[in-house]
Amino acid sequence: MTTTVHRRPGFGRVRTRRPWLYLTCLFFTALAFGVAVAAPWLPLADPNLADLGAALAGPSGEHPLGADEAGRDVLSRLVLGSTTALFGPLAVVCFSTVLGVAVGVAAGWRGGWLDSVLSRGSELLLAFPGLLLAILFVALYGDGLLAPVLALSLAYLPYVSRLARSLTLVERERPYLAAYRVQGFSGLAICLRHLVPNIAPVVLAQCTLNFGYALLDLAALSYLGMGVAPGTPDWGVMVNTGQSAVLQGQPLSAVIPCAAIVATVVAVNVVGEHWADLVARRQR
Repeated sequence: MTTTVHRRPGFGRVRTRRPWLYLTCLFFTALAFGVAVAAPWLPLADPNLADLGAALAGPSGEHPLGADEAGRDVLSRLVLGSTTALFGPLAVVCFSTVLGVAVGVAAGWRGGWLDSVLSRGSELLLAFPGLLLAILFVALYGDGLLAPVLALSLAYLPYVSRLARSLTLVERERPYLAAYRVQGFSGLAICLRHLVPNIAPVVLAQCTLNFGYALLDLAALSYLGMGVAPGTPDWGVMVNTGQSAVLQGQPLSAVIPCAAIVATVVAVNVVGEHWADLVARRQR
């Protein structure tokens, strides 16, 4: 018996109207993550070393991006803060995607009472705003990234699971999966080896969008003092501590982390939209 070959959508075979924008954003995203990975080993000034004599100093040879109200180097805090600012949202996306795909595929593939239970559970989680759930977790378990990451992972899980369920409902009716069932493959083997890889491009495109939202949520929590531990460099914390400098006519220490947050979110979203567009065109 011959089986139908199902070709998975690819990201590199479809031309886009503005490839320069996609390539620029992809380069910026890769650069941001590269800096975040290498940050602990870069020759930077101590991000927590205060020098009141250099408080709110402008860009100079000693402080390329200036200093904040406590005289701490903005560049070193920006670079070292990228670690928590980027890998926190990445952890949220990884946890929510793995759990969301598992829940969505199980609900769509099995159907029946399992679909009803999992779908109602996802709808229940949708009733809780991500930030509110994160604040509740921080109040229960204390400061640090673990509580907000777990809370936001639960908050974003329904978006992934609903997408995975809808894709599974369409995919399971395709002839190539019926051919595998006829050959005696188990449902688990079909899902892991064939169904999940075929829905992965669409889910990946959604993940890039979720990353931007998670970055904004975690930055907001850090801004409110409910994110990273006190004293840890972070973009949201930098915006908070730079407020007083804005009122004194020295906005650089607050504007720079804001610009980093906005640029990263825009770049990741453009990459995600590009991938989603490629998937849509390949499936036409």
